[in-house]
Amino acid sequence: MKTNQIYKLLVTGVCMATLSACTDLVNEEKDSVVNKVVEGNFAPVNVPEALASAYKDLSTYSDQAGIYALGQHTTAEMIPPTRGVDWGDNGVWRTLDQHTWDASHSYILSAWNNLNQRAYKATEIIASNPTAVQKAQAQFLRAYNMHWVMDYWGSVPVREVTQGVNDLPKVLSRSEAFDYIVKDLEEALPNLPKKGPSVNNGTASKAAANFLLAKLYLNKAIYKGATPEGPYTFDKADMAKVVTYVDAVTADGYSLEKDYFSAFSSAAKTEPIFNVQEGTAQNRWMMTLHYGQNPSGWNGFATLADFYDTFEAKDTRIGKPAKKDGTQFSGISYGFLIGQQYDEKGKVIIDTRTQKPLQFTKDVPLAGAATDKGIRVIKYHPANAGKYLLMRYAEAYLMKAEALLRSGNAAGALTQINALRTMRGASALASLTDANLFDEIGRELYWEGGKRTTEIRFGKFTTGAGTSVKEAYTVLYPIPSAALVSNANLEQNPGY
Repeated sequence: MKTNQIYKLLVTGVCMATLSACTDLVNEEKDSVVNKVVEGNFAPVNVPEALASAYKDLSTYSDQAGIYALGQHTTAEMIPPTRGVDWGDNGVWRTLDQHTWDASHSYILSAWNNLNQRAYKATEIIASNPTAVQKAQAQFLRAYNMHWVMDYWGSVPVREVTQGVNDLPKVLSRSEAFDYIVKDLEEALPNLPKKGPSVNNGTASKAAANFLLAKLYLNKAIYKGATPEGPYTFDKADMAKVVTYVDAVTADGYSLEKDYFSAFSSAAKTEPIFNVQEGTAQNRWMMTLHYGQNPSGWNGFATLADFYDTFEAKDTRIGKPAKKDGTQFSGISYGFLIGQQYDEKGKVIIDTRTQKPLQFTKDVPLAGAATDKGIRVIKYHPANAGKYLLMRYAEAYLMKAEALLRSGNAAGALTQINALRTMRGASALASLTDANLFDEIGRELYWEGGKRTTEIRFGKFTTGAGTSVKEAYTVLYPIPSAALVSNANLEQNPGY
């Protein structure tokens, strides 16, 4: 609509590209929730409609590009091989894998825009005379979206609804952003509902806020550190807070799923804390399955042999065989898909391009990969997938174990980890170190979108698998060029 285009032009300041490209905290029109700022006057939004729209917006986290790609493709857990002309996409995937991105990278820009727009939408709700519960939900959503901006870029722009059209958003430092986000969550907690685990947990709750607070304090040493690349000093008091927040989640009735893959299914009972209700998790299987399988995927992403080899053969997280009983999608296994692949009736799948039996291999190059190269990964199964998870209890459980280890309680942490390993069919560890804890986190949370943050915390982000030199400054992404043009208060991160 014309008025919305005028609104976007006014709030962005100077624009040198398309309106969407130069957005820097602009609320795009979604579900007719449009707010216009003219001469500094703020028109309150319809709070129920705006909240519903804000929850729908969470579907952006389930896309295979943007936010997810920045958190996963940059790690030693996933590889985006170019297969002939497939997945070339002007190098956007290869540059993520090799840490050679720049400020013009399209996924860095889209993630920046989406996250900042959603944070500002929450600010509009907070300024529109919501009820206490509605305000708490908006504060949680603002904190959730903003914490990713802080994690990915360090600097966080903040626009207030009282600002005039010529006023540029102020920019919080990483440390200031941490305090801002924690304040939102602490204020929201008393007014958020108490909810136990459910596949329908698509709105904010006390458990979700406690989960995010635990995650923030686990990473506080990074966000408050003198240099983004570390070294980091983990304060014992911060680790105690992690334990307290995780214990609060547990007290609300959450626990580990005994069957690992049920956590990602519509039958999940004990783990879902916060998930996306809009749409499905289908991107997670489409982005990895071969086009000769059912469902016919995009023949894309794979895991690396070094990561796959960290699993014991008896660890149930490594996978569950396909049923191959003739029912729809029963030819697809769970977990890591390696070796010969079969259809729903147990018949060998033939790769139509090579006319050879489809056998997924451990070896996979980043460029020039054949159609069968690379171990594929299925956690959300097309036959029974639940809603896409943003928070599940296993991650909280592991955050507590890590906090115990970092605070000097290695025995308590070992007990925690061995209880998990026993449930997953793996052998008990004799001792717990940073190295084997890092591996255990990977085995439990693989491909869930947060590996980059874990690698940074353990000092492995710039030393992982791959052939390119990974510079220390890549622990932060560059502020998109379009954002720098539209907001003079922003400064580019070092190294870019």
